[in-house]
Amino acid sequence: MGLFEEIAANRRRSFFLGAGMTALLALVGLSFGGAGGAPEAGLAVGLALAALQGGVALAAGDRIVLGISRAREIRHGEDPRLFNVVEEMAIAAGLPRPRVYLIEDSAPNAFATGLRPQRASLAITTGLRDKLTRDELQGVMAHEMAHVRNRDVRFATLMVVMVGTIALLCDLFRRRAWWISRGSRDAKGKQAGAAAAVFLLLAVFLSILAPFFAKLIQLASSRERELLADASAAALTRNPLGLASALEKIAADSEVLEAANRATMHLYIVNPIKSFEERASQLFSTHPPVAERIARLRALAKAPPRESPAAVE
Repeated sequence: MGLFEEIAANRRRSFFLGAGMTALLALVGLSFGGAGGAPEAGLAVGLALAALQGGVALAAGDRIVLGISRAREIRHGEDPRLFNVVEEMAIAAGLPRPRVYLIEDSAPNAFATGLRPQRASLAITTGLRDKLTRDELQGVMAHEMAHVRNRDVRFATLMVVMVGTIALLCDLFRRRAWWISRGSRDAKGKQAGAAAAVFLLLAVFLSILAPFFAKLIQLASSRERELLADASAAALTRNPLGLASALEKIAADSEVLEAANRATMHLYIVNPIKSFEERASQLFSTHPPVAERIARLRALAKAPPRESPAAVE
């Protein structure tokens, strides 16, 4: 499958994954509404929350991500070399130059965010800026510009808000489950109480599993997107080995990126949460293995060059 077909398929998956996340939140609301004797109200609340979080993410998701990451915008005069590299990759991708943000952290990493190419932002750590050569930096910036051009960043930005909202609400629902159950028994007869109990069991079950399924939806998008962005970056730079070398350095670095968390880790070019950290206790990784990515890039270096796709408006 060519890059154009992969990008189109990626966008279709984005739509269905977003719809799945909305359905999951609606189902949680329906269950808890049923536990309280008002399933229709619960469904309406769930759908309203889904619409609200989607609206917030579309209106300010990029600013939320940058704020969480403690990134500050920098100007051309502060780092002309970095801006030159970003401008080169923006031109190669056929896109406007994004805003550039700096995260004061010695761990090397980077991510892109934004709702459309005209509003995109690139954030890099001071560690990345200090530790990479120009070719390696170019490879990383090409990877992030590929995310912008492939329309990955909109969905990834939405996921930060949506996954975090579902996890937060489900935690709240678990805490209130006992209160809902007691109120249902006091206010209803035996038959109604039994129905409420069934809804309550389903609600508790969903509140436990919903964050898990939300994470699976997140992972389903980000792992394949990273591989596609690597291939796109190689096409933009004509130098797959620059990105491969950068990935090696980033993955081997032992510095901890304090600004990263489980809601934003899928945005970064390499998973910023190290295996030895307490917060790394999770079943899945948001990224493909770095060794696999490097192997693919090295294989591309031996293959004939491919034309990079033009920007899609």
